[in-house]
Amino acid sequence: MVDPNKIVTHPGGAHKDELLATCVLIAKHGCPIERRNPTDADLADPAIAVLDVGGAHDPALGNFDHHHFPREHAPTCTLSLVLDHLGLYEDAKQFCDWLEPAEWFDSRGPNTTAEWLGVPRRAISQLNSPIDITLLRRFASESELRPGHTLYEYMRFVGQDLLDFLKMVRDGIEMVERKSERWSVAVDGAAEGDTIETIFLPREDSQLLDEPSGNIARYIRAKGLEREIGATVYPDRRGKGYGISRYEDDPRLDFSRIESEPDVHFAHKSGFMCKTTAITPERLQELIRGAVVTEPAGQPAR
Repeated sequence: MVDPNKIVTHPGGAHKDELLATCVLIAKHGCPIERRNPTDADLADPAIAVLDVGGAHDPALGNFDHHHFPREHAPTCTLSLVLDHLGLYEDAKQFCDWLEPAEWFDSRGPNTTAEWLGVPRRAISQLNSPIDITLLRRFASESELRPGHTLYEYMRFVGQDLLDFLKMVRDGIEMVERKSERWSVAVDGAAEGDTIETIFLPREDSQLLDEPSGNIARYIRAKGLEREIGATVYPDRRGKGYGISRYEDDPRLDFSRIESEPDVHFAHKSGFMCKTTAITPERLQELIRGAVVTEPAGQPAR
């Protein structure tokens, strides 16, 4: 697809998938939107993006419809197809938790989606937001939208925020991969080889990250390390020291155990994290060892 000069999507009731796909494309290209059935000429013109209608998925021609896919095809939606074309789908699928339910809802309907999620059917409608309802209803009421229209500009915000988030995610993962260290913190008194695997992000350039702890967590997920890592150490955004957290509530760690340490100025009462003025790897690892719970009550070993 060349840079589109127009977006065509179906008239009538609007759905989240084509609305969000439209948001992404207008954020990138700023082109007008027409809500009507496409012509053969539209489908053959690579400068016209046809979304959620037309019976064709051909990114080279700007056609992004999924309704002709066979029943056994994995759940997908128009937004998925557009994100995939932009090279953003894998990150979105992994880090936008709302995307997979949106794919199921659009391609399988509310009953099957509720069953897949393991929730009552009514929970699907209970999670509806007035923001969603108004945006979809207002979009459905328009036959054409151009830059400058209030709804168009709001949709552009939505698309830009999604694109910005995915860029931040990818940039953060790559920075953590370049700058971080992996520690194997030996547990005092434990069996040989029993360690708290830790990701440490030194301060250096990490102040460029808005949320260093979140970026470490996304790096761990991206690399498939969820079952290996027990703790993360990251620059404290409010001070010159570091925050230390247990990853995914690892039951072996309780940082309230070290709240009396002179260089620990905050330890959450639930034990999931602490903040320290310590800056040397040796002292940070010592604090992790001090937080180890030898036999977590009622918790299975990791």
